[in-house]
Amino acid sequence: MKEYFSYYKEGKGITFSFKDNIVVKDIESVASSKILKGYKPVFDATVVTKVKKAGYDILGKTLQDEFGFGSFCTNLDTSFNTPRNPLHPDRVTGGSSGGAAGAAKKIKNHIAIAESTGGSIANPAAFCNVIGLTPTYGLVSRYGLIDYANSLDKIGVISSSLELVSLGLQKIAGYDEKDSTSVKVDIPDYTKRKVIKPVLGIPKGYLGIVDPVIKKDFEKVITSLKNKVVFKEVDLPLNKKYSVSTYYIIAMAEASTNLAKYTGLRYGFTKDFEKNDFNEFSSLVRSECFGEESKRRIMLGTFTRMAGYRDQYYDKALRVRRLLINEYKDVLKKVDGIIHPTMPIHPPKFEDVKDLKPLEVYNMDLLTVGANLAGLPHISMPIKASLPTGVMITTDHFEEKKLLDIGGLFE
Repeated sequence: MKEYFSYYKEGKGITFSFKDNIVVKDIESVASSKILKGYKPVFDATVVTKVKKAGYDILGKTLQDEFGFGSFCTNLDTSFNTPRNPLHPDRVTGGSSGGAAGAAKKIKNHIAIAESTGGSIANPAAFCNVIGLTPTYGLVSRYGLIDYANSLDKIGVISSSLELVSLGLQKIAGYDEKDSTSVKVDIPDYTKRKVIKPVLGIPKGYLGIVDPVIKKDFEKVITSLKNKVVFKEVDLPLNKKYSVSTYYIIAMAEASTNLAKYTGLRYGFTKDFEKNDFNEFSSLVRSECFGEESKRRIMLGTFTRMAGYRDQYYDKALRVRRLLINEYKDVLKKVDGIIHPTMPIHPPKFEDVKDLKPLEVYNMDLLTVGANLAGLPHISMPIKASLPTGVMITTDHFEEKKLLDIGGLFE
């Protein structure tokens, strides 16, 4: 059980855990990175405060890819164990919230509070055969979250049942004056189900990029629900073509800015070096502590923000993002939600991950980054199949209640 946690203790009844980039007072919170080693926050994140006030046991902090940089939960400080898939130990849990998804699958009556930037809740939920809900950007306070990309990060819920996912969202949703991105909206009772017959759109061309076995399993689900759901084809051509490149330009640019503060001076890892110059000291600390993927994203993100390149890459990506959001909004005027497989592949074996090139890994996010770029709520529901896989449903902003009602048809 402890293989999914950086800090763990036993609990009774319904229990909670928090991804390692959500700070918990007096408990080491390092986002699975060596550079924050030894950092014990002096305050709780807002979501932690809410769970504590509700009286639930907190089991601990769950492992992740370093700062959320990864799709398999294999990019983390080597002092931690790499989480293994609870159903197939020779395969990955998915990422970046791999520890959260593994814990949600293995522990009875457990609610894992996780975080998604480009698919970090939906991805591991599908790979571990659990339910992962990513809410609308701004519905859940990000105060106390160790940032990856500020305009994309969202705190959500992973659990083994829709009932527990609904309860988890109920406990953490709501306005927070400490978070400038928090939105004032009425919070309905997410735990009450309503029987509906929704119209769901299947994006044109999306099934052509997934593994043939996953496509077959997805089509079986569609066929089995034709009496409960109306399915129709929709088109998201801009998202299919530009969402991955747009996402990685924005996410890496914001990540390089957020990670600039980790220098070994104020908190986290530090070391006595013979060099006394600040730049040399900072470079030595960052070179030793950041993992390979973190360094790659820092360099790429810094490049896209440089004078002479910012307008060519970062500013242009922001303009394209608005077009992608508008495309989603136009489609969601015609349907209740959008449905497609969550991931294009099954959870790979660890030896296969080593052979993948970074660009191949990035392209696997095609099915999840669009909804995250648009800040739209989405849920990954597990389906019966030979290997773990799931379907992802996306609704319009702040339609989490409808999203959960639709999810009930798939549970």
